[in-house]
Amino acid sequence: MSIHNNYVAIMAGGIGSRFWPMSRTALPKQFLDILGTGRSLIQWTYLRFQHICPKENIYFITNHSYIDKLKEQIPELEDANIISEPSRKNTAPCAAYFAHKVFAMNPEANIIMTPADHLIMDERLFERTTHDALDFVAHHPHLLTMGIKPTRPDTGYGYIQYDADDELDDKVFRVKTFTEKPNLDLARTFLKSGDFLWNSGLFIWNVKTILDALQLYLPELNEVFEQAGPAYNTPNEAGVISELYAQCQNISIDYGIMEKAKNVFTIPSFFGWCDLGTWESAFDNSKKDYLGNAIHGNNVMVVDASECIIKAPDTKLVVAQGLERFIVVDTPDVLLICERSREQQIKEYVAEVKRNKGERFL
Repeated sequence: MSIHNNYVAIMAGGIGSRFWPMSRTALPKQFLDILGTGRSLIQWTYLRFQHICPKENIYFITNHSYIDKLKEQIPELEDANIISEPSRKNTAPCAAYFAHKVFAMNPEANIIMTPADHLIMDERLFERTTHDALDFVAHHPHLLTMGIKPTRPDTGYGYIQYDADDELDDKVFRVKTFTEKPNLDLARTFLKSGDFLWNSGLFIWNVKTILDALQLYLPELNEVFEQAGPAYNTPNEAGVISELYAQCQNISIDYGIMEKAKNVFTIPSFFGWCDLGTWESAFDNSKKDYLGNAIHGNNVMVVDASECIIKAPDTKLVVAQGLERFIVVDTPDVLLICERSREQQIKEYVAEVKRNKGERFL
């Protein structure tokens, strides 16, 4: 398998409302250094895939309003490798667009679709697992999703059930079911069963396989992008796609294809994955003090506080007393104080802020 047949689409158009108030519409979480590593999540993602395919085969799919920020953070990125979505239509149109564009360049291509905000602790194991996945889809007409062995009954992730008795290739198993963000009791049941994985949202397939799936399960969406055929990879592409995008339904690749297709497989993976999409995930991956507090800020003081995550500007003194299992995020215009157990409701709080205060604080 030639490495030059490998292509990556980094999906970087989301707002990241669960990370509010740090993540804002003008500067969403993929452009932030959440854990103080010295690089943003999008920069880490770009570096990660340089070991898997040529730089010229790494593409970013993002909203037009983020293009300048993307160029600022990855200055060596060529304009041709930035795909601007005319509007947010979820992941299925995004995947369909990229598949048709890549097929026009290389009909033998193998494609990785990845979010821009994943945290990977074991980069070398991730690289090996991804190469195994690419080799699998190059030789089998199947759709592959990376499944992550769960470490806790998390209600913020989707789950994949795989068939341990249906192993097509070494460590590659057929997917039985998908479940979207279960309640706590169901998540605990999944964890005990041993045959459920977290759905990482990282998909790998051969370009012909995904085009066949689009034609079978989302024919109207597929037809939209077939119309743009002669324009792909020409100066006319952006204009043609801008006109066609309005015809796309708003649907996820999970719901539109993966949950319906019979040829979906997964690799149970152990490379220290985290969808760094919530304050709880930031807490889990942060260093803690002796009382279990994750402190981000040079002038944060805690008194009789435990198991909190507190983030504040280095220039501001914050004193937190008597808190247990809280999220405290201080920004120049917003202060969030929320129980960690209610962090899944932050999106609801953001919607309430929009209704009552407009978009000033978003």
